[in-house]
Amino acid sequence: MSHPLSFMLCLAGFTALAFAMDRQQHDLIGRSLPASVTRALRIAGACALLLALGVLVAWQGWGLGLVMFSGHTSLTAGIVHVTLIGSARVYARASKH
Repeated sequence: MSHPLSFMLCLAGFTALAFAMDRQQHDLIGRSLPASVTRALRIAGACALLLALGVLVAWQGWGLGLVMFSGHTSLTAGIVHVTLIGSARVYARASKH
């Protein structure tokens, strides 16, 4: 149960951090979000990643927990990155027509 939970927390964390970036806000919703919302997204993203780290360290200890956290963050950051690239390409293709 710890793998899916930490995976989902990492995915939510990186998604929140991506939405906290001005460029992604403009690309995905067409405008900048208020500073308070951006700050809340950054805090939520960081908290989700720390919670995922806590889940894995509590489950496997510091040695293996940190290694697993590294793997989860690498995988989920890649998923968010590829999704952002894909959405930008779809949006660019749709705006040409």
